[in-house]
Amino acid sequence: MMSTAKDYYEVLGLSKGVSVEEIKKAYRQLVMKHHPDRVPEGQKKEAEEKFKEISEAYAVLSDSKKKQLYDQYGHAGIDSRYTTEDIFKGTDFSSFFNNVGGDNVFENIFSDFGFDMFGSGRRQQTRKRQAGEDIQIQLSVTLEEASFGTEKEVSYYRYDNCSHCNGSGAEPGSTKVACPSCKGSGAVRSSLGGFISFSQPCTSCRGSGKVIKNPCRSCSASGKIKKQKNLKVTVPQGVDSGSVLRLKEEGNASSGIRGDLYIYIDVRSHPTFIREGDNVRCRIKVSAVKAILGSEIEVPALAGKVKMKIPSGTQPNTVFRLKSKGIVNLRTKRLGDELVEIEIEIPRKLSHREKHLLEEWAKMRGE
Repeated sequence: MMSTAKDYYEVLGLSKGVSVEEIKKAYRQLVMKHHPDRVPEGQKKEAEEKFKEISEAYAVLSDSKKKQLYDQYGHAGIDSRYTTEDIFKGTDFSSFFNNVGGDNVFENIFSDFGFDMFGSGRRQQTRKRQAGEDIQIQLSVTLEEASFGTEKEVSYYRYDNCSHCNGSGAEPGSTKVACPSCKGSGAVRSSLGGFISFSQPCTSCRGSGKVIKNPCRSCSASGKIKKQKNLKVTVPQGVDSGSVLRLKEEGNASSGIRGDLYIYIDVRSHPTFIREGDNVRCRIKVSAVKAILGSEIEVPALAGKVKMKIPSGTQPNTVFRLKSKGIVNLRTKRLGDELVEIEIEIPRKLSHREKHLLEEWAKMRGE
């Protein structure tokens, strides 16, 4: 008998009087959290015990007759009437998944983790042609390159299938043999008691079911060779730091398709401009005379210098907007603006005549 003195409601984190739907919801969450295949190696023993508890608790509380006995007499009512097999008999573990595809959905979900709910002897079907691992690299670009787009060459290392053994890991002419640890099944099984068992990929053959008797001398049985790869990459207009470019099938090789290459963009800081979304901001010094009288000045822009008029009486920190002089939006392709902030430059030294004229001007203004 699996039952323990632990309260079934407590095991599922519930209180008495909850609905069947709440019981199913709590069980589903706990199953995914405590499945033995989803925890680190050192926590598997504890996870197995927890998994037994929540499965038994659900088997009792989801059955109206068993639940009634348990609510009235506690564990004594269940232990006196049911064996371990009886507790699980008739329990519909799949019922709360019926709305997404039928009676076998629950079992199919667990088979994805190598879990055999009813000890049927079926193990997870491994994909015949696994995709290779993805690779991540970083690419640094200037603000101008991010704005107008560019073509860059990237260099990185990836794993290709060994040409000597064609990726098999075995010397040409030799064959793989059945793994002695799992007898060629690719999985080892552990029982949680009663109807519940779970399987894990065999560590000796890594789930393949076969081991290499005569390793390839070029790749030492790995089937892979590390090589440098050079690629030309088109960086689109409007990228920003954190943008990601995905190049399909440029990652590591495998028995199936290659993995992908993910390029993370880093836009370097600019000596003149600060990026604000699709806009760029800069600060320009203007002499006091030009600010007072008005003038046409030359200001920097991402595409080169442009002329801008400032009206007479321009105040310090006034911001002028140059339409469509910013950065292209990555999605809409619309151009942002350039924001030009004016800094009034006050001369530190004045000649005797300049000072005299300013004093006269001050008197005229009543200052």
